[in-house]
Amino acid sequence: MAKNAWFETVAEAQRRAKKRLPKSVYSALVAGSERGLTVDDNLAAFGEVGFAPHVAGLSDKRDLSTTVMGQPISMPVLISPTGVQAVHPDGEVAVARAAAARGIAMGLSSFASKSIEDVAAANPQTFFQMYWVGSREVLVQRMERARAAGATGLIMTLDWSFSNGRDWGSPQIPEKMDLKAMWKFAPEGITRPKWLWQFGKTGRVPDLTTPNLTAPGGVAPTFFGAYGEWMGTPLPTWDDVAWLREQWGGPFMLKGVMRVDDAKRARDVGCTAISVSNHGGNNLDGTPAPIRALPAVAEAVGDDIEVLLDGGIRRGSDVVKALSLGADAVMIGRAYLWGLAANGQAGVENVLDILRGGIDSALLGLGRASVHELTPSDVVVPDGFVRNLGV
Repeated sequence: MAKNAWFETVAEAQRRAKKRLPKSVYSALVAGSERGLTVDDNLAAFGEVGFAPHVAGLSDKRDLSTTVMGQPISMPVLISPTGVQAVHPDGEVAVARAAAARGIAMGLSSFASKSIEDVAAANPQTFFQMYWVGSREVLVQRMERARAAGATGLIMTLDWSFSNGRDWGSPQIPEKMDLKAMWKFAPEGITRPKWLWQFGKTGRVPDLTTPNLTAPGGVAPTFFGAYGEWMGTPLPTWDDVAWLREQWGGPFMLKGVMRVDDAKRARDVGCTAISVSNHGGNNLDGTPAPIRALPAVAEAVGDDIEVLLDGGIRRGSDVVKALSLGADAVMIGRAYLWGLAANGQAGVENVLDILRGGIDSALLGLGRASVHELTPSDVVVPDGFVRNLGV
């Protein structure tokens, strides 16, 4: 490990990631859509929620462990699936190892840069994420491949409206890293020698392909090739959601739920869990932060279905706020990518340790002995904060 590789906050990990990554790679991670209203609100909303701490009678021991989709985890944090990226040559395998080392589950995107076989081998608590891409036959083939690799749960992500324009400009991403692309992006790589050296040691460049979308006996499609197939696939219905859940037959999460009526439909078609999420602000701009929609969704479905939150988590206190407002656990995306960029697997472990410490500290201040004891009385929520969508 490099000297002074440890960092004390996720914000510091992001600063290091910005210094280490080529501009195009970093810009792709920041992303957002249109005016960036939603991506900004995902972070800002947590700052509007306060705590109501106690001063005596606090618990000397705190239990952070819980269970999500049948998997026991050491704290209520999961790795959210993110698409193909050129952050680190070990990619999702390094993330999976870090998650396993810290006792949490790994979500792997079907658009990821590493295969489900390699990732599940690194972390047996892997949930495979699928988009509605291709025919039903293709979807079943993809799902069965994940099952054979050892995936313990399925995540279906539907919150995407193909919003492309960004007021600050979209990142430049080549379709594939051929000689033409390498020549074009060489100036960016040269200015980031540590990043370039990491990939140089492997003898590979980021190939920007999606191995989990490879047809049997075929070649892994490029990200944009897979993206084009996705855009060309007829949009799924609730019957399609129910069909895929039945085909899987095990723990099944629907990711991207922001409305009460959608949460109820997800429950009614038999989903094990839902993730209250707006795709990290990369979807329909103007959608509220998930933490604003969470209380109404959690109240509507009660204990009938597990409720997770995905979006804006940067510290352990954010996790505790989400749990106090009805979440069973949270999922993190950019936070672990910053850690991966800053210091590989150790950087992801560093991020998870930061979150663990923050959760424990907040529980201590609130006088709670377990994450399961948290209630809305532990937080201070301003008037007008909660958004009751789809009521």
